[in-house]
Amino acid sequence: MGEKPSEGSEELGESVPDDVWARFVQDSERDIRASQAPKEPSARARMVTERLRQQEARGELPPGWRTGPSWEETQGRRNRRRRVWTVLGVVLAGAVAVVAMKPSLLPGDPFGTGSSETDSGAGARPVAPLPAETAPETAAPGAAPGTPTLDEPFAGSPAARYADGAAGIVLPEAKAAGVFSEDQVARALEQTRALLVDANLDRGTLLGGTPGTVLDKVLDPRQPELVDGLRSSLREPGEDNDPLRMFSRFDPDEVRLVGDVVKVRGRTTFEAGRDGALDIHTDHTFVYAVAPADPDSTEVARTIVRRVIDLRMSDPAKYRVTPGRLAVVDNDNDIGNTVCSVHDGFLHPGPGSTGPTGAPPSGPAVDPYDRSRDIGDSGTEACGTVTRT
Repeated sequence: MGEKPSEGSEELGESVPDDVWARFVQDSERDIRASQAPKEPSARARMVTERLRQQEARGELPPGWRTGPSWEETQGRRNRRRRVWTVLGVVLAGAVAVVAMKPSLLPGDPFGTGSSETDSGAGARPVAPLPAETAPETAAPGAAPGTPTLDEPFAGSPAARYADGAAGIVLPEAKAAGVFSEDQVARALEQTRALLVDANLDRGTLLGGTPGTVLDKVLDPRQPELVDGLRSSLREPGEDNDPLRMFSRFDPDEVRLVGDVVKVRGRTTFEAGRDGALDIHTDHTFVYAVAPADPDSTEVARTIVRRVIDLRMSDPAKYRVTPGRLAVVDNDNDIGNTVCSVHDGFLHPGPGSTGPTGAPPSGPAVDPYDRSRDIGDSGTEACGTVTRT
């Protein structure tokens, strides 16, 4: 195998220079030495080895013939490795750049920020939304950094993490309760959602309109003291006849809504009530961002309204009620950052408001975002101060 073809061999063998042939033999020896199981050299291999020793002794072999692959061959392999690492480096650099611009792509909190939120404010990324509220909260939310702007009106407020609009009115799974079937309970829950949306989120209602869905399709007309009273309060609002006890309304001549979003957080529950009734309990906080009606103004204010409403669907076989309609059993509300003692049927955002000036705050300071506290029967006549908006 290692013997160079003799002078009488084929033409291909005659064209191989001595130094190339020597390198080939040397490579063969290296491969044999690198094999896992040592093998006894063949007679031909021993003969070739002896011949190479003699040629080396006579100075017939080129210098460095035992030094292994040539520099060009080694560099070729290194260049190939370098090209592979260059490609991987480009991909890695691109990934690092993307993560630097949007670290939220990484799971968890790999940079040790201690929070999944990002600061809110002009040009800031949105914060992570809160999961739906499934049980009463046990403490007030923490501080929220940022300053409200027309582009980010909820910056600096816990409401930045609240759901948008009706998405914050999460209904429980319906099941039979009292004398009502699962389907009847499901329809009653949808009626509840319709009431909350029309009274607190509908743009027409917010700009001073009449919440027709609540009055014509949800509330039981056989509860006239409530339904007729609400209609009267919309026509002629007053201290004892204030539509704000059920509806959120702003004077469009005074303020304009900022954006299309009202932030909402809360929960709805139900249970079987007395005499086979279905009792539904709702507790929701609505946060409104408004600005002065002057289109050139960039001032942003927020009004926070929390409503706790108990509704009932009674058994029509026992009571004179309208099937499919709801009656209001109890209604409490807590309104933060609005001018006190003004009973014109509109909410007037507090500091910086261009609206009428009411009585100075006289009640205790409260956190309007603290949903762990029981607001009780506060009514709209309470005139306190808020610790934040």
